[in-house]
Amino acid sequence: MFDAKTFLKTVPDLPGVYRMLDQKDTVIYVGKAKQLKKRLSSYFRQNVAAVKTRALVSHIRQVEFTVTQSETEALILENNLIKQFLPKYNVLLRDDKSYPFILISGHKHPRISAHRGPRKVEGQYFGPYPSTGAVWESLKLLQKVFPIRQCEDGFYRARTRPCLQYQLKLCSAPCVGKISDEDYAEQVRNTSLFLSGKSHQLIEQLVGTMEQASNELAFEKAAGIRDQIISLRKVQEQQYVSGDQEEMDVVALEWSHGVACVHVLFIRDHKVLGSKNFFPKVPADAEPTEILPSFLAQFYLSGAGGQMVPKEIVLSQSIEDETELAQAISEMAQRKVSLTLAKRGEKARYLALAQKNAAVAAATRLSVKDQVAVRYRELRELLGLVQLERMECFDISHTMGQQTIASCVVFDGQGPNKSEYRRFNVEGVTPGDDYAAMAFALEKRYGKLQDESKIPDLILIDGGLGQLNQAVEFFSGWTFAHKPLLVGVAKGTSRKPGLETLILPDNPTGFALPAESPALHLMQQIRDEAHRFAITGHRNKRGKNLLKSPLENIDGVGEKRRQALLQYLGGLQGVLKASVDELATVPGISRQQAEKIYQACHQN
Repeated sequence: MFDAKTFLKTVPDLPGVYRMLDQKDTVIYVGKAKQLKKRLSSYFRQNVAAVKTRALVSHIRQVEFTVTQSETEALILENNLIKQFLPKYNVLLRDDKSYPFILISGHKHPRISAHRGPRKVEGQYFGPYPSTGAVWESLKLLQKVFPIRQCEDGFYRARTRPCLQYQLKLCSAPCVGKISDEDYAEQVRNTSLFLSGKSHQLIEQLVGTMEQASNELAFEKAAGIRDQIISLRKVQEQQYVSGDQEEMDVVALEWSHGVACVHVLFIRDHKVLGSKNFFPKVPADAEPTEILPSFLAQFYLSGAGGQMVPKEIVLSQSIEDETELAQAISEMAQRKVSLTLAKRGEKARYLALAQKNAAVAAATRLSVKDQVAVRYRELRELLGLVQLERMECFDISHTMGQQTIASCVVFDGQGPNKSEYRRFNVEGVTPGDDYAAMAFALEKRYGKLQDESKIPDLILIDGGLGQLNQAVEFFSGWTFAHKPLLVGVAKGTSRKPGLETLILPDNPTGFALPAESPALHLMQQIRDEAHRFAITGHRNKRGKNLLKSPLENIDGVGEKRRQALLQYLGGLQGVLKASVDELATVPGISRQQAEKIYQACHQN
């Protein structure tokens, strides 16, 4: 169950991008907002008219968000994340409905144009831009600065004399040789340089050329270059780039009330590609100054980042052994990597953004941690337990008694402990006998248990009195001093969340909790997780059986004979359609084996 009310208390009223995840931690929706709090609150109102929104909200189990400097940055970041995750509910942004790019083609005389959709055309792509209007405005201004052709290839090949664009000084007419190939290539290089974000470098070159022309008294040429520089600055205002920083990571640390959050902002090709929060586990007696260097070493030296290490890593604070760590990262990346601090300028703005995201994420984590603690305390008091540090829950999943899977999920004081989850293939029981399957799972889990620290304080059984009695019978011969409390969680008659009945060994009739009870929410969470884990295993097992060939497990028919059957009869469909006589004609297959194969293929 997603606690929207508690979550919304942690959301800032700032622009950003949010990601909605389902119970499988799959991103199902990515959106942008000028005001995150206002936008996210609209999803969780009492009366939501849109059917799509109601369907989306019903699958939400977690919401993550990234704060941005502006709505435009949120727009571009949203597009990058949608391309990365392909969320189920971002229908309008799939199917080529992507942000436009500027394309410089790979022709002898390259063409500059707008491009939307798959990048199948050879050339250089620049973008994405926030809107088609921004692209066309940029192209219009670029045409005044760099007279590169924008006409279609058919029009370009058919020219025998310059077109009107040449007369208006918007094209240099390479189609009819009004400009040399070398000079045209120089114009293309300048355009590429500017669109790559190296505007300052290009403008400096043009300023030098303008001064030289002025010193040579070529005032008309100098005025033309002056106008070109002015136009370049106008284009820069429309361009997609965030700044002059081509490639770097910005790492900010927030340490608050025992919670450490490291926010990493990834900048590639002059734009923010995305960001991620990390919550390293910090020992109780550790110093805050140990967190950042430990994180950097693990993140970059072990390849935990999953991406190319950038040339520069901007840090929110100085660290010990900075030179040594930078050298180690450089050797691993096989390129020079510098660790720097940002005091002013563009890097400082990026760092402020990362620090803001780290602070928001840490506050959110603290709020969630407090909520988990409240749920544990309520459940412990409800059941009269001295301590509640470890819970385990069991569930059974099958289809008509086939491919039965039992799951066991573990929750500790921090929530789900997925490294200790277990699944069991239930064997040797009557198909569909959930009671026997539960007894099988308990025996598998605790029959050979030796580590007393693994004994849970509470065991939840997803089911009614019958399943609970299997657990009671198993633990009747328990030899350890610490014995877990057993609780059955039975769904109500309507099987709706909030109507569950809790069954105790000394209270077989059961009792219900208020729908708003934090203790009930915790039991629903662990029960739903056990169900998800069981049904995922069951579906995987069922899928493997569906894909299993009927030729397998036939006595006397090994891999070579299976290959001979498939090759001689044209695949599995040919084998299934073949008669016994046709099967017997396959080299290496006797009449007796052909009958066995025929029976195996047609027994259903």
